[in-house]
Amino acid sequence: GQDSSYFLGWQEYEKNPYHEVHNTNGIIQMGLAENQLCFDLLESWLAKNPEAAAFKKNGESIFAELALFQDYHGLPAFKKAMVDFMAEIRGNKVTFDPNHLVLTAGATSANETFIFCLADPGEAVLIPTPYYPGFDRDLKWRTGVEIVPIHCTSSNGFQITETALEEAYQEAEKRNLRVKGVLVTNPSNPLGTTMTRNELYLLLSFVEDKGIHLISDEIYSGTAFSSPSFISVMEVLKDRNCDENSEVWQRVHVVYSLSKDLGLPGFRVGAIYSNDDMVVAAATKMSSFGLVSSQTQHLLSAMLSDKKLTKNYIAENHKRLKQRQKKLVSGLQKSGISCLNGNAGLFCWVDMRHLLRSNTFEAEMELWKKIVYEVHLNISPGSSCHCTEPGWFRVCFANLPERTLDLAMQRLKAFVGEYYNVPEVNGGSQSSHLSHSRRQSLTKWVSRLSFDDRGPIPGR
Repeated sequence: GQDSSYFLGWQEYEKNPYHEVHNTNGIIQMGLAENQLCFDLLESWLAKNPEAAAFKKNGESIFAELALFQDYHGLPAFKKAMVDFMAEIRGNKVTFDPNHLVLTAGATSANETFIFCLADPGEAVLIPTPYYPGFDRDLKWRTGVEIVPIHCTSSNGFQITETALEEAYQEAEKRNLRVKGVLVTNPSNPLGTTMTRNELYLLLSFVEDKGIHLISDEIYSGTAFSSPSFISVMEVLKDRNCDENSEVWQRVHVVYSLSKDLGLPGFRVGAIYSNDDMVVAAATKMSSFGLVSSQTQHLLSAMLSDKKLTKNYIAENHKRLKQRQKKLVSGLQKSGISCLNGNAGLFCWVDMRHLLRSNTFEAEMELWKKIVYEVHLNISPGSSCHCTEPGWFRVCFANLPERTLDLAMQRLKAFVGEYYNVPEVNGGSQSSHLSHSRRQSLTKWVSRLSFDDRGPIPGR
């Protein structure tokens, strides 16, 4: 998993990172799903609530209390604040019991812990494509569990179908793999879309029929910025009037984190939520190897308990994500590039199939390398996400300043114009010369796109 082009792009960026003053020709990072749009709201809250960050309570220091061993189950105040925040993101249509919540060091730890709890080495989980490239690392490296893809296509916007589910299950059986569950990411990474109610109903019926588990990774649940709204699998369970003692109720589990909704991946706060007491007990024991610090829990419990803050943050986060996504889509359209109609996430699923020299993954990699090494934009190719169709790319928009996004779109527009709007010349030597000319022209374009204190200035 780690040798994927998804991670290779990160490595290339780290060798030559863009900086608006010190390295204006560097690679712009558009392969990182970070939410940096609302830091000002959190920093403003911290400035107004200095006791929380100073580890004080009612004017008295609680530093020693937090520095010593705490209950591995987590601070009760934080777990309560966490489940309340999860409910608020879902419009309070569902509630969560803090006794069924297990804290982990991020969603990566939560997903791996679930796999350890639900499957043995040599067994399998089904995951719809395209999916987050890190799953090949996170779910398989230490657990020994296999991933069998549920192949989804652009014909229906990459939605899950009954046929695709059955074909994946049969493929696992052919490989003598016992299927233990289905893992979905809702909203989807990399699609930037929310799952429909019909898809969720289909998944619940499927896992109920097969007697397997459903893990819903809802790490992006607070990023659904436009219609249709996000629907949690827990809401669909409630809609179906599932009995809390029923088998399907016990087999549905949720992963959550504050990394994307609050933009705090460095705080390493994830969570497992399960309706199965046995899974909760096992996951709690395993969480000893990936705890969240007491200091972090104290700070975030104070922050998330401020309902005025959370209400304003959720609304403003949606607003800013929507505006930024619209800006990316508009910039891509000016280059003749379209996207899947997204309504969530920190990225767009971008259609560049018309830019491929052939309908192959080799052509996709050729295009990706040009974009990374010549245009100096790091984006993620669809093949790294196990997409079945060449030419799709994930492009992130929430991890960089607006003017850097403007520059990225100018670079891309120049690239498309230079490489694809110039008539091809027949003949080997002439074609080769034209290709060289295009590369020279593109390099000049990238070099001329720089910044001064007023923003991007073409021609400088």
